[in-house]
Formats: sequence, C-alpha cells, structure tokens
Amino acid sequence: MISRKTALLFAAGLTLAGCNLAPKYVRPELSVPATTPTGPAYAATDAAGAIMPADTSWEVFFTDDRLRRVIRTALENNRDLRVSVANVAQARAQYRVQRADLFPTFAASGSASYAKSPFNNIGGGATGGTGTGTGTGTGTGTGTGTGTGTGAGAVTTGSGRTDIYSANVGVSAWEIDLFGRVRNLTQAQQEQYFAAEENRNAAQVSLIAEIATQWLTMAADQDRLKIARDTEKAYGQTVKLTQDRFRIGIASELEVRQASTSYDQARSDIADATTLIAQDQNALNLLAGTTLTADVLPARLEETSPTLENLPSNLPSAVLLRRPDIASAEHQLIAANANIGAARAAFFPNISLTAAFGTISLGLSNLFGSGSQNWSVAPSVSQTLFDFGKNKGNLRYAQATRDAAVATYEKSVQTGFREVADALARRGTIGAQLQAQTSLRDNAAGAFRLSELRFRAGIDTFLNTLDSQRSLYTAQQTLLAARLTRDSNSVELFRALGGGVTIAPATADTRRP
Repeated sequence: MISRKTALLFAAGLTLAGCNLAPKYVRPELSVPATTPTGPAYAATDAAGAIMPADTSWEVFFTDDRLRRVIRTALENNRDLRVSVANVAQARAQYRVQRADLFPTFAASGSASYAKSPFNNIGGGATGGTGTGTGTGTGTGTGTGTGTGTGAGAVTTGSGRTDIYSANVGVSAWEIDLFGRVRNLTQAQQEQYFAAEENRNAAQVSLIAEIATQWLTMAADQDRLKIARDTEKAYGQTVKLTQDRFRIGIASELEVRQASTSYDQARSDIADATTLIAQDQNALNLLAGTTLTADVLPARLEETSPTLENLPSNLPSAVLLRRPDIASAEHQLIAANANIGAARAAFFPNISLTAAFGTISLGLSNLFGSGSQNWSVAPSVSQTLFDFGKNKGNLRYAQATRDAAVATYEKSVQTGFREVADALARRGTIGAQLQAQTSLRDNAAGAFRLSELRFRAGIDTFLNTLDSQRSLYTAQQTLLAARLTRDSNSVELFRALGGGVTIAPATADTRRP
C-alpha cells in the first residue's frame, strides 16, 4: 500500500512537470538573397544533371585514387579531427549527466545499531503482619483485640542490550520540474551536443578540402619544377650558342650577359620549386597525421580535374542550412533559447520530494518479517523572496546570449552565402580563362620557334628571341596557375556547400545520444 502511494506521488510529479517557460523557437529568416547571384560571372548549369556536394560522398566526388587514399589516411590519423571527436564525446557525456536530473535518483541504504545501558527493576513481597484493634461496646459485654503486620521489598539491579536493524530504498530531494527548469537545461545541453557533432562534421569537411588543395598544390609545384628544368635546358643551349657566337665575333658580350640572366633565373626557379615540393609534402604529412608514401603523392597536375565537374550554379539560399557550421550555429541558438526558459523558471517555487520505504526490526532475523515496514514522504517547497536582482540578472544574461546567438547564426549564413557566391563566380569564368591561357601558351611557343629560326638565319636580333623565350616561360607558368585555380575552385565549392558529410536539418529532437 505504501509503495503504491509513493508511485502515485512520483507519477503526479511527472504529470505536473508540463509547464515550459522558454520562448517558442522560430528559425530566423535568412539574411541573404533567396538565390545565389546571377550575371556575367556566373555560368548557367543544367540543374537536372548537376550534383549537390552535400549529397555526395567525398569518395565519389574525388576521382583520383591516390588523393582518396590520402584523404582516408587523414580521416584516420589527423589529430585535429581526433580533438573534434573527443569534444563530441565530452558534450555527449555532459548531456547524459544533465538529462539524469529529470529523473529521481534511487538509493538503497542499510544500517545496524547496537546499544547497552543500565536500568532498575523494583519488586516486593509480604513476610509477616501484625494488627491492633480496640472495640468498645455498651451493654452486657466488652471486648478488646490487638494485631500487628510487617512487609519487606526486594530490589534487583542489572543491564540490557538493544539491537536495531534497518534497510531502506528512497529518493532524496528530487526536483519536481513543474516549471520546466530542468527540462530546459537538458535541452540546452542536448543542443550543445548536437552543435559539437556539427563542429566535428565541419572539421572533417575542412580537413578534406585542405588536403585536396594541398595535394593539388604539390601536383602544380611538380609541374612548375618540370617547366623550370625544361626552361633551364633551353636557356642553357641559348647561352652556349651565344657564347660560341661571341667567340667568333658575331654576338656581343651584352647578348651573352642577357642569355645568362635568363638561365640563372631558371636555375633559381628550380631551387624554389624543389623547396616548395618538400614543404608541400611536409604539409600533407601533417594533415594526414603520418608520413605518406611516394605512391600516393602526385607527380604532376593532370589535364583533367580530379573531381566531379558537373556542379550546380544557380542555387536557392536554403541549401546553406546544410552546411555543418551553420547547423552548429543554429543548435547554439536553440540552446540559448532554452536557457531563457531555465532562467525564467528560477522566479517560481522549487518543489522537491524526499521519500523512503524500508523495514526496521530489533533482530536481524526479523528484518523482513511481517509488520516491520516503515516509510516516509517529505515534499518541500522553497521560494526566493529577495535575491537583490540575481534571478533578473540571470534572465537578462540569457536573453542577451540568445541575441548574440541570433547574430552569430545570421553572420554564419551570410559568410556561407559569400563563400558559395565567390566559388560560383570563379567557376563561371575559369573555363574562358583556361581557353585564353592555353591559346596564349601556344602562341608564345610558336613565336619562340619562329624568332629562334629567324635569329639563327641572321634575320632577327637575339633580343627578340630572348623576349619570346621569356614570354613562353611566363605563359606556361600562368597556364599552370589557371589549371590549379580550376581544380582548387571545385574543392572550394565542395567545401562551401557542405560536401563530404550528409547533414540533417537542425531540430531539437531528431537525434538522441
């Protein structure tokens, strides 16, 4: 019967805990245009055939197997990503700790006490009796009688021992969450856990993009080294030819000096490119968290992009909500909104319950016997009367934190919109730039061949040949830089659209740890 009463009190507490003082959460309006920009810089793409990076695994988006192997190694070994994973585990554990306050904590206890104290036991009995009496009568006779009686009492002294055993199961100071304080704190901690998950996702996307960009940079530096070596060889032949012409009096010392200048510049570029390649490999090793083997490193920048190319152009701004950093900002905003409810609840009474049910007896053998049950229920209510503005200050702090979270969320959306727009602008023009740079390279190569033939035939001056050779070298470097920009832009668009991790829209209850 007692356990039923306790259960009813527990159920009543859960039923009462239905009031939520937190403001209703409404996602802020996107503070950006409805769609990404359009104009001369933004090329139109067939939306039907375009892929969305957020829906595409990085293993599908990147088509070069060597690059995929490097990314896979980094996801397993990168220390920054491990820190992000640990942060998620910490947030998950903190959420579990906070969620436990929604439920009573049951504790079992047992005790035994032993006492011994002196006491008196008094009793008595009659040993004899004497009686005396006198009677007087008027009449014909007279009589007299006498009697005597005595009594003695016996006193016995001794000691006694008392043993008491008890066992109890109970709830101590469980807060009945009538005004939603604990539930709002729990929701806030849950949103912090969700935000940590999104931060881990954002770290993974950034890591993948950084590795791909660094890998492409190393590939471009390998090509830059090859161009410098080829140019050094060509300049070396020019220097030798000029020196031979100088010895026979056909060329001047000025021409020899000019040819040597270009040759020395190529040698310097070789040394610089060699250094850059070594630094690129060091950067990749750091990102990968281990020393990469030569078979996964690029030898040159391929003509075709190592990524999927059919990416979207004109997009609705709502796709930005799938970016993990924006999703994290929204979870932080929801958490701040819930903290307002917890701060409001502090203005209302705190109701708690302490209850115990158990058994007690004077002998261990009778501890669970019939009639030994005992129970206690002690609800309590406390209400702050004067706190000199403490609760009001906490509420204003929570509201200001929410306002800051709104601004942070809106800034995250604006930043994401700008990054996507920039990537789309570059993507819309890089094709035309590559065509122009390729044509420039080809024309520079043709001009160099013609000027060299004219120089050898004595028709043209050496200075024209040298200028053509320098122009070809510059055109080759510029074309290589444009190809690197094309490939890096695909990676940047992949990152800006939240690629590599499938992100669910931010809600308060879609995931449970």
